[in-house]
Amino acid sequence: MEAFLSGEFRPQFAGHETFPIRALWLKKAFDAVAQGADKSIFTAPDAIVRFGVGKNMAQAMRHWLLASGFAREEGGLLYPTPLGTALLSDDGLDPYLEEAASLWMLHLALAGSPDMTTTWYWAFNIYGSLTFDRDAMTRGLLQLAEQRGWKRVAPVTVKRDVDCFIRSYVSRTRGTIVEDAIEPVLVELGLIRSSAIGDAFEFVRGPKASLPDVVFAIALDRFWRAKHSEASTLSIEAACYGHGSPGRVFKLDEESVVDRLIRIADITLGALSWSETAGLKQVVRTGSFDEAAVLERGYRTVRSAAA
Repeated sequence: MEAFLSGEFRPQFAGHETFPIRALWLKKAFDAVAQGADKSIFTAPDAIVRFGVGKNMAQAMRHWLLASGFAREEGGLLYPTPLGTALLSDDGLDPYLEEAASLWMLHLALAGSPDMTTTWYWAFNIYGSLTFDRDAMTRGLLQLAEQRGWKRVAPVTVKRDVDCFIRSYVSRTRGTIVEDAIEPVLVELGLIRSSAIGDAFEFVRGPKASLPDVVFAIALDRFWRAKHSEASTLSIEAACYGHGSPGRVFKLDEESVVDRLIRIADITLGALSWSETAGLKQVVRTGSFDEAAVLERGYRTVRSAAA
């Protein structure tokens, strides 16, 4: 059984203070910890002035910085991660998250791991239907919490988390005040849309034209290392349907996954390759996967294609 489904797992349904993630928050938050900083920097009396947001928003900035994988906490201190430095430093690949690749990387961090964004992981990887509403998703998470014996899971907290999850991906066009009208960055990925039936929503499954191969490749390698670390090969089924797999996280159909797997060697600098032997189609680990090198090369490729 994967750790997420065990009673020992400690879910997290709070920390964002009900605010969906915003691109400029991540740059501001990253700059504040770029040289290392005490975690209290986001709750200190001068946080409101330092970050130019309200008290609760400053705390949300810290949550999203950590959940995105752009910073880590150790011994009460916050430090930038290699990924955060590569993307968000002043001379980084995309400091203000203007590239689609950066938004997909952000989504991968949230939906690919349950540790800080439990609802995101469960919704994309385990929830069994393409359509849902707030109440159904809340009930599903509360039932899971009861089944697994997760302690201190309050219904109101889960309900707020589900609402924040939906607002992170679905455009709000009616009845919003100016502050709330700022679209969260993940809306443009088109992963979830409002349903024509009542107050319901649906995941958009199929090809994702804006998803760069480099992000798909990084997602595949992370999934492989997390769930099949001892295996030298990975099946199509695992890449499409495994919890945390690219197929699940990005809501790709099987044909779209296979199309990307066929060209995986070029993207991964030969670390992963597609194999068809004796009718068996799978991915083979043929070398060491250097995520930083793959990411940098991928960004150069994306920009060259757009030029």
